[in-house]
Amino acid sequence: MKKARILVGAAFASVAFAGFGLEKEELRIYTWSDYIAPEMVKRFESANNCRIVIDTFDSNEAMYARLKAGSAKYDIIMPSSYQISPMEKAGMIKALDHAKLPNVRKNFDRNVAMYVFDPSFAYSVPYAVTCTGFAYRKDKIGTAPITSWKVFGTAALKGRMSLLNDMRETIGAGLLSLGFSINSVHPEQIAKAAEVVVGWKKNVAVFDNEQYKTAVASGELFVGHGYSSDVMQTILHNENVGFSLPREGFAFTFDEMVIAANSTKADLAHKFIDFCYDPDAAAANMRGICAPMPVAAAFERLDSTYRKLLLVDPNTLKNGEVIRDFSDQPNVQKLYTDAWERIKSAK
Repeated sequence: MKKARILVGAAFASVAFAGFGLEKEELRIYTWSDYIAPEMVKRFESANNCRIVIDTFDSNEAMYARLKAGSAKYDIIMPSSYQISPMEKAGMIKALDHAKLPNVRKNFDRNVAMYVFDPSFAYSVPYAVTCTGFAYRKDKIGTAPITSWKVFGTAALKGRMSLLNDMRETIGAGLLSLGFSINSVHPEQIAKAAEVVVGWKKNVAVFDNEQYKTAVASGELFVGHGYSSDVMQTILHNENVGFSLPREGFAFTFDEMVIAANSTKADLAHKFIDFCYDPDAAAANMRGICAPMPVAAAFERLDSTYRKLLLVDPNTLKNGEVIRDFSDQPNVQKLYTDAWERIKSAK
């Protein structure tokens, strides 16, 4: 994927401001595509007389590899929960100063604490949550929602479907389709899941993490394995697109905010994290990214259209599993990486 860089703020951000010959302070954020609403960015820039620079990644693994290489310099990074422990162990992130996060303490929705790996927020603060399921074209396959991972085995849809180019998500889909946990540690289960995905590969057009949403919207693809936030953004502008969750289970993922160990803007980074928990800012952000944030008061500021898009029925949510980190179990991690290599190399 071509890495995108977005400069948000004044058109000539390097130009001195307020006539004092000073450049605006710059906050560099590394996150997923279309994952911070422009309206919230503008509010923060205005309130803090700064500019925000956003770079994007399309998978946790790609993000981690780039940071591990040591050339990238960011202030805030937004990994999924399972990636945070390896980042902390590798010395990539700073411990947070809770005295600088009053909104987080006040407004975090404790009803979702059970889904957070570290509710003490030592190194990370939850940003938003996504569920992984199906984007589909209602006018191509019918209005009834897709209900099973086994759709990828449908030969009649050959060349019209996509799978995520993400090791844990896609092997996890194979595991779930067989009735296993998305976090299986059993070699035989992971091997069977890989076999399932290899079979699916014969029917899918591409492994992709970003373009699937526009491909489904255009009708090039009929079914896309994807993230709820991406698909909900598409649904807002295309009534032919639907989203559904598989009955066998799905990945339920918190993406979180961490501060890079080499950041020189830690104070400004803390301000941004805390700003995300301001209810008005969070509501504006949720309208932009179409993903729920754990800021309960923000939902009161959303209209019925967005509440319908963002709220998942609690009974449905029980079928979701949070992907676990296996960096402390290298033998298990190797099972997944070996399975992924088999999948990607299969014809």
